[in-house]
Amino acid sequence: MLSLTQPAASQQIGALERLLGQRLIERGRGGFALTPAGELLLAHADAVAVRLRLAETQLGEAAAELRRRLRVGAFASALATLLPAAVTRLGEEAEPVEVSALQGTTDELVAAVRDGRLQVALCFEDAAMPPRRHTGLRRHDLVQEPMLAAVGPAHRLSGRRRLRLSELASETWIAASTAGLIHHACVAAGFEPRIAYLTSDPLAIRALVAADLAVTLTRRLLASDLARSLHPHDRGQRTAARDLRRDASCGSAPAGTAVP
Repeated sequence: MLSLTQPAASQQIGALERLLGQRLIERGRGGFALTPAGELLLAHADAVAVRLRLAETQLGEAAAELRRRLRVGAFASALATLLPAAVTRLGEEAEPVEVSALQGTTDELVAAVRDGRLQVALCFEDAAMPPRRHTGLRRHDLVQEPMLAAVGPAHRLSGRRRLRLSELASETWIAASTAGLIHHACVAAGFEPRIAYLTSDPLAIRALVAADLAVTLTRRLLASDLARSLHPHDRGQRTAARDLRRDASCGSAPAGTAVP
C-alpha cells in the first residue's frame, strides 16, 4: 500500500508517464482505468515486488546465518593454545557458532580482517616496541606474555631455574627471522645473536634444541609442550615480554562490523 495522498500519487503517475512516453491511466468521472501499457507495467511491478520480498527474506536469513559464523585468524601459538579454549567456551553458548580459523603473520591477518576474509584476529607484537595502529580497525589488548629461554637437556645452563639473556650471547640461535623479536631482545641485552636456523615450526625448533644444536626464546603459551623434551627457563627481563593482542589495529573486526 502506498502511503501517498491522491495528489501526490497523481504526480508520481504523471512523472512515470512522461518518462515512458505512454499513458498508463485513463481518467474519467467514475474514476480511472489502466491502459494496456498500464496493465503491462503493473504485471511487471507485481513481479518486481515479489522478488523484492524474496530478496528481503533471503538477506535476513543470510544475515542470521552470518551472525552464527566466526572467521578468526591467529598466530601459530595462539592457534594451538588460546583459540581451542575460546572456541570450546563459545560452543557452550545458547546459539551455536560455526568457527573457522586461519594462521598467519600479523600483517597477513590485519589485511584479511580489513578485506573481510576474517572478522577478528589474534595478533602479537614486541611489548618493548610502540603499539601498532591500523586504520579502520579496532584494537583490544589482551595479555602481555613473558618469553622463556629454551636450551637443550645437555646444555651447560639446563639446570638453572632462571638466567639472564646475556648468558646466551655466545650461543647459536633459532629464530623465525633475522630482524624479529628474538633479534631485538638480544640486541637490547647487549649482543648480536648468531642466528643459524631460521624457522617458526614448533616441531623443528623442538628437535633442534633437543639435539643441543641451538637455543631460542619461546612463548610461555608453548612452554608446557616444549618441556616434554626441553628445559625452558624464565628470563625475567623486560625485553622478555611479548604483547599478545587481539585488536582492530593488529587484527580485530573493522569498525561497525558485528562479531558473534
